[in-house]
Amino acid sequence: MLRIRNLSGYYGRIQALRGVSLSVRAGEIVALIGANGAGKSTLMKAVSGLLEAWDGIMEFEKVSLKSRKPPAIVDLGVSLVPEGRWIFAPMSVRDHLRLGAYSRRRRSDTAAIERDADAVMELFPILRERAAQAAGTLSGGEQQMLAIARALMARPKLLLLDEPSMGLAPLLVEKIFATLVQLRDQGLTLLLVEQNARAALRIADRGYVLETGRVVLQGTAAELLDDQEVKRAYLGRDYREFCEGRD
Repeated sequence: MLRIRNLSGYYGRIQALRGVSLSVRAGEIVALIGANGAGKSTLMKAVSGLLEAWDGIMEFEKVSLKSRKPPAIVDLGVSLVPEGRWIFAPMSVRDHLRLGAYSRRRRSDTAAIERDADAVMELFPILRERAAQAAGTLSGGEQQMLAIARALMARPKLLLLDEPSMGLAPLLVEKIFATLVQLRDQGLTLLLVEQNARAALRIADRGYVLETGRVVLQGTAAELLDDQEVKRAYLGRDYREFCEGRD
């Protein structure tokens, strides 16, 4: 579904990605793990059209993403759940969901969008209780659920998730990751960027390890979980954070 070959990405003169190659097949969860500054979020920005300066090959369902703007990439079937959630504090939960369907408004009736809003709130029942509430008054976990639900309103084929566990307690991480597995089992494809390596690899089918803008290791999730270098570099600290929780 997603094919990336020799991707190099830039912020001005600074090179953040160096010849990255990876693929995501339909119907799987692929985890991208690595330390801060490894280039994980930069890669997500490139795929979603938010990083303009890049070289290489990047295709979604054999369609080149080169020079495509974010709305056009959403139209192809790619939605991003950004790091930090990007919630609009005064806007209600239901209006956030309507906003997620913005690209569909020119080709879909309002009734269909409202039905989809009801459907995504079935995934996160707390959002139904908070439907008329300002998003800024939600807890961190509820805001993350809202960010995922908003992205789903575009009816994506590929869902990009950038650090969905950031700042969340373990029980909320488990709930959100269980929902991601449910979405995969329903046919959605997911590319998951995570510092919480153990939690990500527990639900993923395959994974890639990114360091200083390069892919240094790849394999099945089980292989990476058992890899001694991955354990040393990522799983020890992440596992303690997963067990202890973060506010």
